[in-house]
Amino acid sequence: MCGFVGFADTSLAVDKAATINNMMDTIVHRGPDSGGVFTDDRVAFGFRRLSIIDLRDEASQPMYNEDNSLVLIFNGEIYNYQELRKDLLAKGHVFHSETDSEVLIHGYEEYGVDLLQKLRGMFAFSIWDAKNETMFLARDFFGIKPLYYTQNTVDDSFIFGSEIKSFLKNPSFNKELNKNALKPYLTFQYSVLDETFFKGVYKLKPGHYMLYKNGKIETNSYWDAEFDEQENSLEHYVEKIKESLKESVDYHQISDVKVGSFLSGGIDSSYITSLLMPNKTFSVGFQDHEGIFNETNLAAELSDILKIENHKSIINADDCFDKLPTIQYHMDEPQSNPSSVPLYFLAELASQHVTVVLSGEGADEIFGGYEWYRPTPAMAKYEKVPFGVRRSVAAVAEKLPQNRITGFLAKGGKTVEETFIGEAKVWDEEDALKVLKDDYRHGPSVQSITKEVYDKVQGKDDVTKKQYIDLKLWLPGDILLKADKMSSAHSIELRVPFLDKMVMSLAAKVPAALRVNDENTKFALRTAAKESLPEAWANRPKVGFPVPIRYWLREEKYYNLVKEMFASDMAAEFFNTNELMKFLDEHYAEKANHARYIWTVYVFLVWYKKFFVEL
Repeated sequence: MCGFVGFADTSLAVDKAATINNMMDTIVHRGPDSGGVFTDDRVAFGFRRLSIIDLRDEASQPMYNEDNSLVLIFNGEIYNYQELRKDLLAKGHVFHSETDSEVLIHGYEEYGVDLLQKLRGMFAFSIWDAKNETMFLARDFFGIKPLYYTQNTVDDSFIFGSEIKSFLKNPSFNKELNKNALKPYLTFQYSVLDETFFKGVYKLKPGHYMLYKNGKIETNSYWDAEFDEQENSLEHYVEKIKESLKESVDYHQISDVKVGSFLSGGIDSSYITSLLMPNKTFSVGFQDHEGIFNETNLAAELSDILKIENHKSIINADDCFDKLPTIQYHMDEPQSNPSSVPLYFLAELASQHVTVVLSGEGADEIFGGYEWYRPTPAMAKYEKVPFGVRRSVAAVAEKLPQNRITGFLAKGGKTVEETFIGEAKVWDEEDALKVLKDDYRHGPSVQSITKEVYDKVQGKDDVTKKQYIDLKLWLPGDILLKADKMSSAHSIELRVPFLDKMVMSLAAKVPAALRVNDENTKFALRTAAKESLPEAWANRPKVGFPVPIRYWLREEKYYNLVKEMFASDMAAEFFNTNELMKFLDEHYAEKANHARYIWTVYVFLVWYKKFFVEL
C-alpha cells in the first residue's frame, strides 16, 4: 500500500518540486516509510512508500528502466511478479531490485499495454514514456486501488493521483463542487458517477487504462467480468473453489513484513483466516450492543479453535461521531456506508501489530452472497404466476394506496432492471427530489445510471444481473473504496484474496443455482468452506458490518448534534431543511426508522464542511 501524485503540462510559473512535495505531504499516511520525486520539462511524479516487498532503498520509487526513458510510480501488489520477472530476465531485461514494482516498468517496455493481460494483483500506476512523450496509467481489474485524474485546471494541465485531497495543493486545480453528484449519492450512499463530487475530477474505471499525450486523454477497457456458467457437479466446483482460493491466499500472503487478517463472525473473513492461518486476527464491536452489532466473541471463538491470537476493540457512539470528520476526510468523497466507521477503528487496531491484513471483501459479489440476490419465499411463489399477469396486476397496484400488499404486488410485476440498483439503496428517488434544493435536483436518474450496466448483461439470469451490477457499481464505489481508504489512513495494506482474476474466472463458471438457491446464498462457496471451518461459521447468514445508528439517533445527545447541522445555513444551501427536520424528528420520536436517510445527509454535510469550509 503506497500512494502517488503527479501532474503534466502546467504553464504556471510554479516550482514543480515544491508543488509535488506539497501534494505528497497530503498522502503521507499512504506511505510513511519514504518518498521520492521525479520532474522534467513535461511532468512531475511524487511517490510515498509503505515498504512491503524488498525493504531496501533499491526498491524505492519513482523507478526507472535501464536508460531512464521510462519512469514508474505504482500503488498495489503484483502477486505473480516472480514468474513475470523470470520471463523478463530471460528476455534480457536488467533488474536492480527484488520488488514487484520493477516488473511493471520492464513489462511495459517489453509488452506495452498488453502487459495488463499478464498481471495478477491489485494496482494503480503511471508510467511516463519520455521518448514518446506519453503517459500510461492503469487501474486493476476490480478497482481495489483508486486512481483519480482531472483537467479542471486554470491552465488545462493534467493532474492525477491516489487521493483527490492531494489536488488541493496544486495551484492549477479548480476546486468546485459537482452539483450533479448529490442526488444519486442520496440513493446509492456513495459517489456512483465516474465524475466525483469535485467537478471535473474523474475516477479511472476498474479494468481500464489511459493514455495521455499532448493534452489529450484516451481511455480503454482491457478487462471485464464475464459470467459464462458451465454445467458441472457441486463436487466439481467445491474442489475447484478450494484449490483456487488456497492458491490466491498463498499469493496474497507474500510479504517481507508481518501479515494478519480481519475476522468477523461471517464466512468470508473466516474462510480467508482459516486458509492463511496468520499469527494474529483483528475484530471490532460496539459497546452496549451484542448480537449482530458485536461479533467479537464469535471472532475470538474461531481464533481459539484455529489457535490464533485474536485482538479486539470495543467502540462507542462518541468514538464514531468524534472521528467522522476524519473518516470523511480520508474518504475524499462523502460515503455514508455505516461500516466505514468501525472499519476505521479496525484498521487502527491492526496497525498496532501488523503492516498487511487480508480480508473477505468480494466474496458476496462473485459467489452470490447477498440476500437481495434471491427472492423471499412469498415472492418466489408469486413469481410462478406468468410475468404478463404480474405486470398487469402491478399496474393496478401502483395506483392504489401504498402499503405492504400493494408494494409487494407492484414489485412482483417488475423486472430486475426496474427494481434492483445494487446492494445499497437509501433514499427513494422521489423523496430525494423533495428534500433537495433546485440546483441539486438535476443529477442523473438512478435508472439511467444502472441501465448502462444492465445493458451489458442482457439475456443473463436475474442472479447474474444482480451480481454484475454490484461488481460494477457497489464493489468499487463502496466496498473497495472504504477498504482502501480506511486501511491507508492507518498506514497498513489491505489485501482481498477473493478478488483475484483467476478466482473470478472460476466463479463466473459456477451455475447460478450453485451460487444462490432456496437453501442458501454463496452455496458452492459455503460447501467448500466446510472443510476448513466449523459448520456454524460456514452456514452463518450474511449480516455485513452493521452499526447501531438508529439507536444513537434516538439519544438526545446525538439527536441535538445532527439537528444543529440540519438547521445550519450550510445545510440550507442544499436541502429544504424543514423536510430534513421532519425525518429527524419522526425518527427521534420512534414514529419511523429514518436512520439511513438522516445518516446519509449528515455524512454529506460533514464531508462538505471538511473540504469546502475548513480546507
